[in-house]
Amino acid sequence: MRVYGRKSATASAGFILGLAMLLSAAPRPPHAQTAQTATREIALTLDPMQTKLHWSVDSTLHMVHGTFAMKSGSLQFDPQTGKASGAIVVNAVSGESGNSSRDQRMHKEILETWKYAEATFRPMQIDGQVSLTAPSDFKVKGIITLHGTDHELVADVHSEFSGDHWKGTAKFDVPYTKWGIKDPSNFLLKVKPVVNVELELAGTKVSAQ
Repeated sequence: MRVYGRKSATASAGFILGLAMLLSAAPRPPHAQTAQTATREIALTLDPMQTKLHWSVDSTLHMVHGTFAMKSGSLQFDPQTGKASGAIVVNAVSGESGNSSRDQRMHKEILETWKYAEATFRPMQIDGQVSLTAPSDFKVKGIITLHGTDHELVADVHSEFSGDHWKGTAKFDVPYTKWGIKDPSNFLLKVKPVVNVELELAGTKVSAQ
C-alpha cells in the first residue's frame, strides 16, 4: 500500500507539472494579442504632389490668397498615448499669391526666403482619437520653425483612411507679427497680423519600424 501511494503521488505531480508546461506554451488569448496590436505605433507619410498649403490674409482692400508647396512629410504616433514625432517641411521659396510684385516683396523683405528657405512643423502630441476606419477630428500639438525661430502650434486636423491611403486637412493661424516677421502694411494698405493656413493632406500609411 505504501508503494502504491508513492507511485500515485508521483504520477499526480508529473501530471500537474506537464499541464503547467502545456499552458505556459499555449498561444496567447485573442484579446491579449489584440491589445498588443492596438498599441503599435502608426506611421504616415505625406505625398508632396498631393499635399499643398493654402494661406489667406485679410487687408483693408481685399483678402489675399496664396499657396506654398510641400517638400516632405512624415508623422508617427502612438494611438494609446498620443505621443507623436516626425516632420512636415514646406518649401518657403515656392510661395505665391498671383501677383508677381507682391510675391517678390514677400520673399525678399517679409519671409526672407533667400535666408530661410524652409518652414518645418514637428508634431509632438495628438489630442483625440484617430480612427483608421472612420473620419476623425483631433488636434496636433507641436513646434513650427518659421523665419528661423521656433513657436508652439496647435492644428485642428481632419483625417480619413482608405486601406493604406489617407487624406485630410489641417487648419491653424500664424500670428506672424508676434513671431517677429515684418508687417507688410503701408500708409495705403493695412494688413491684418494673422495669416490663416489650411493644409491639404494626402499620403500613405506605412509599417512602423
